[in-house]
Formats: sequence, structure tokens, C-alpha cells
Amino acid sequence: MTDVMQLSLAQAVLGVGSGSLVGLSLGLVGGGGSILAVPLLVYLVGVRDPHLAIGTSAVAVAASAAMNLIDHARAGHVVWRCALLFAGCGIGGAYLGSTLGKMVDGQKLLAAFGVLMLVVAALTVRRRSAAGAENVRLGRDNVLWLIALGLATGMLAGFFGIGGGFLIVPGLMLATGMPILNAIGSSLVAVTAFGVTTAANYAVSGSVAWMLAALFLAGGIVGGRIGSRSAKTLAARSGMLHCIFAAVVCLVAIYVLVRSLNLIQ
Repeated sequence: MTDVMQLSLAQAVLGVGSGSLVGLSLGLVGGGGSILAVPLLVYLVGVRDPHLAIGTSAVAVAASAAMNLIDHARAGHVVWRCALLFAGCGIGGAYLGSTLGKMVDGQKLLAAFGVLMLVVAALTVRRRSAAGAENVRLGRDNVLWLIALGLATGMLAGFFGIGGGFLIVPGLMLATGMPILNAIGSSLVAVTAFGVTTAANYAVSGSVAWMLAALFLAGGIVGGRIGSRSAKTLAARSGMLHCIFAAVVCLVAIYVLVRSLNLIQ
């Protein structure tokens, strides 16, 4: 386990840089960076314990998502009733998922994480050209979908210690038919809620490197500001952005699977 009291200068710099990438993606497309946080902490920064990486990333991702949520809320991108119902239902799932995740062997958890990343990449490509309907509201036609998808997404987010934005965004669009820009802004409510729940669960077990989380967050704030301000401008080109990100996620997923299965040292 990385001793956070003895972080090297290189680890500190890499922590800030990794955080900036996470924040950029969270602000720009409502997710994605959070699913890269654990691999970045394990393989780039050098956190040897996957559970410590999950707990630390959950703290940083939750805080970064909250910062980005403020910018999107000011821009009017958040459909609050749908977002709050989705997040509220997912909190219980996130607690259950994070509790189960702590019971799983670290290397097996990383292998499963790699598989999830491949699924997320596929979802990213599938929704690249989605348009959505304007003026979406909470109603009888979407309330059950929001509850069911919120629970399922929260459990996955908690189990793997991710914000879950790239699961939440397509989940919100599937449940309500809202436009992608509204789904991006609304997803940050759930990303924040799931992250806080997961982080609290891991913190109780002492699996959070607080200094590293602070450095990660510092980078995330800068990246998030850039991403959220660019989201509206680049919304029309989101299909290209999603395809590029899906390719990156696939490459990282393959690396995670190879490393976790000890195919390379």
C-alpha cells in the first residue's frame, strides 16, 4: 500500500495530472474520467492496493463532480427532479456495491473493472449521436425507469468505486429521453451522491489516502473548469469525442485486464 505520508514529488505531480484528466472528462461529457481514475492511481501514480485506489478516487471524483455540477447548474443543464430521484435511488445501491467491493480480492476486482470498462466503451459509442427530447419532466412514464436504473447504476458505481457518469448519462437518456447536454449536467448529481456514499464506506475502513485525494482533486478542479465551459460549445461534436474516448477506455481496459490476470509483469 502506498504510504501517503511519503509521496514522492513524481507521485504528487502524477496525482495532480491524473486528477486534471478526470476533471476534464467529468466537466466535458459528464463522466468517463472517473472510470480512468482507479487505473491511473494504480498503474501511473503507484497505489499498490486496489481498495485504497478505489476509496481515494471516490473522494476525489465526488468532490470534482460537485464542482462541475455548480457550473452546469448555473447554465441550466440540470433536470433536477429526474436527477434527484435517480441519485436518491442509487445511494442505497452505491452503499451495497461498495460494501461488496471491499470483500472481493483486489486483483479480481481489477479484472472485473476491466470488463466493465469495455462495456462502458460500447455504451459510449452507442449514444454518440443521440439527440433527445426537449423539456423533459418527471412523470409516470419515466419514474419506474429512473428508480430501477438508479439502483442498478449506483450498485455498479459503488462496487467499482467510480462516479459512474458514463453509466448514468445513458441511463438518464434511456429513462427520460432527455438531450445529452441535460443528461451530462443531471448525471453530476448522481456522480456526486454515489461518490460520497462510496468514499464514506471506504473511509470507515481506512482505505482513503487523503493527501493523494487532495492532490487529485486539485488537478480535477482545473480540468473540470475547462471541461464544463467547453461542454456546450462542443456538444455538436460529442459523437467524435465519445468515439475517441471509447477508444482510450478500450485500450486502458485491455491493459488493466492483462495486468490483473498477470499476463505481463
